[in-house]
Amino acid sequence: MKPQIMCEIWRGSYLESVHSGMAAICDKNGEISHQWGDPKTLILPRSSAKMVQALPLIISGAAKKYSIKEDFLALACASHNAAEIHLSRVLSWLSHLGLNESDLRCGSQPSNDPYVKKDMREKGQSPCQIHNNCSGKHAGFLSVSRHLNAGPEYTDPDHPVQLMVMNVFQELTQNNVDGIVIDGCSAPNPAMPLYSLAKAMSWFATAHKRDDELSKAALKLRNAMVNYPELVAGERRACTNLMKACDKKAILKTGAEGVFVAILPELEKGIALKIHDGGTRASECAIASLLIQLGVLNPNHPTALAYTHAPILNWRGVETGFMKASNSFKL
Repeated sequence: MKPQIMCEIWRGSYLESVHSGMAAICDKNGEISHQWGDPKTLILPRSSAKMVQALPLIISGAAKKYSIKEDFLALACASHNAAEIHLSRVLSWLSHLGLNESDLRCGSQPSNDPYVKKDMREKGQSPCQIHNNCSGKHAGFLSVSRHLNAGPEYTDPDHPVQLMVMNVFQELTQNNVDGIVIDGCSAPNPAMPLYSLAKAMSWFATAHKRDDELSKAALKLRNAMVNYPELVAGERRACTNLMKACDKKAILKTGAEGVFVAILPELEKGIALKIHDGGTRASECAIASLLIQLGVLNPNHPTALAYTHAPILNWRGVETGFMKASNSFKL
């Protein structure tokens, strides 16, 4: 299928660059209602599917056993900035489990929060695994592993925690996992068709209409993310900003290399999109455009305008162009 241009970069009156990609919207039955590009293309969901990876935290009984609060559930689904609101909770969570930073397997990563970075620089401190944007997800993995007494190497693909995760992926998508890669945080990440990811998001969107244990777990994670958007990402981040702007009508999660998903409970729809060149700016623009078209985001909201019609400034602060959603990227 012909690539779909989703985002345009204009400099003056000249179209300077475009970002193309593919997207799918699935309805309450998990069927594709709208598509752009080829939704059967295999993609890697990366961090966009953290809410799927967090389901075993609840269905295993670990969340109940360790009294995991709603804000911690949001953190289990997060790609956070490593601001103080994130770091303090991860440390508290590990302490509650009787564990510490060395029990994580996500690797060290610099904080993305300017205040934390400044404070660490002044104190001569180096980043550790707590600062990894996936440390909340890994605290969730550790909770499940500890509950199952399954051993410390919880990121191994054959570990009981990861086997549970892959089983959940397959149940939600009703497809076999097409292959497994290792993500930036060392956790396994499954390859799947784009439409399978959208289908999983539509399943989350209709969780409130079912009474099985897996759906109840999905509803808890959904509520945690929408009630604590600042924990899912952080200041200046699209996930947080757009969820706030949508006023709890959308649960959103980005993933590396231009992936973005949306859960829309009121519309009973799920969205997944992937930008071919992996551009984050384009994935943010594209998801905001779809949210506007579906009526869950006010097109005149400052946040909506920031992602769908953003000015481009040069080093003197002069507006030299703008980024916008393509006029051809329509429902």
